[in-house]
Amino acid sequence: MPTEPAAKVAVNRRQLIPFAAVSATYFAHIGFFNPYLSLWLKDLGFGLFAISVFTSVQAATRLFAPYAWGWLSDHTGERVKLLRYGASVALVCGCILLFDLSPMALGWVLLVMFTHTSSMMPMSEAAMAHLVSQGGAFDAKRYGRVRLFGSLGFLITVFLAGAWFEYFGMKHFPAWTVISLVLVTVCVWLLPDLKESVSAHEDKVAVWPVLKQAPVIWFFVTAFFHVLAHTGVYVFFSLYLDALGYSKVWIGLLWAVSVIVEIGWFFTQSKWLHKLPLTAWLVVCSAAMTLRMGMTAQWAEVIWVLVIAQALHALTFAANHTVCVALVSHHFPGQLRGRGQALYTVIAYGLPGVLGGLLGGWMSDRLGLQSVYWASMGSAFLATLSAYKAWRLQHPNDRLPSAP
Repeated sequence: MPTEPAAKVAVNRRQLIPFAAVSATYFAHIGFFNPYLSLWLKDLGFGLFAISVFTSVQAATRLFAPYAWGWLSDHTGERVKLLRYGASVALVCGCILLFDLSPMALGWVLLVMFTHTSSMMPMSEAAMAHLVSQGGAFDAKRYGRVRLFGSLGFLITVFLAGAWFEYFGMKHFPAWTVISLVLVTVCVWLLPDLKESVSAHEDKVAVWPVLKQAPVIWFFVTAFFHVLAHTGVYVFFSLYLDALGYSKVWIGLLWAVSVIVEIGWFFTQSKWLHKLPLTAWLVVCSAAMTLRMGMTAQWAEVIWVLVIAQALHALTFAANHTVCVALVSHHFPGQLRGRGQALYTVIAYGLPGVLGGLLGGWMSDRLGLQSVYWASMGSAFLATLSAYKAWRLQHPNDRLPSAP
């Protein structure tokens, strides 16, 4: 007969399976939507700046939607029901993309859809936070096992969609959107109907005292500049490769390289994370991002260099993401968890996404797409300096970090 701790672990594992399914389907949707949205818009006849405006709508919704949803989920405890509502509305919006829309109508549909999808991962991760913790501590191994299903979903669709769009054109992009959102919605409705208890005392927990702490401030500064550097990848990478003459199959393959190493990191991260303090990992990840953007700017026409640059995604995204989730969980425990995750999404993805998308669109239109990657390199360097400050605040007597 299993002991009580073993039985509890088995129950938690069974409860994590639906969250793994949500992660897999959500990132399967992202895996084709984000890399190929810009190419679909280009196929519709929009110019570079107009494309950057449309793609920036997603980041703009992250300025308000995640925190609003996070506040609501913290104060009701109904994270799963809110996820079901958000997925259902996003699916309706995806269906509208099947019709011919004016630019204004397209912008509004994307706005509503992104408003409901941009908060899904913060709420999902907040809902499962207690399931990937043991003794109140963040369990990187269990979190990585769940998150790697998202990477697998991304890998499958980024590769298949690239091949599909290469041979059949971009006209089926809306249909891919509908199918992927149907899968997301089904998996969200299969989540266990968990509701966290909310007491009157817990409702009064304020987030501002945490935000005023110096280590938290420098963590968010680091996250801002790090993701701002990633704008070159998230918004312009497919356009950049297309302009250099790469086929959509090659574009999909190069995206796939980054996801393969991402999966490798999530699967093995428990072996590496303990070797450095979390804030030291921020320094390593941002330094790797500086190198990656420099290589992409200078040698994007050399395929093996570009493959190496994409392989750095294991550090620049996967390791950095896990470290950030762990630090958010540390700084914003309990009833602050939903708002902490939402703040991370707003500051690390909303603000830099809007700024990077619009500024990158302006730069690429006037200076060429390569200029975006030099600017991204500069942003990554600022992230490295900020991460160093965050590390020194928490570990003033440690030696300089280096990758294990």
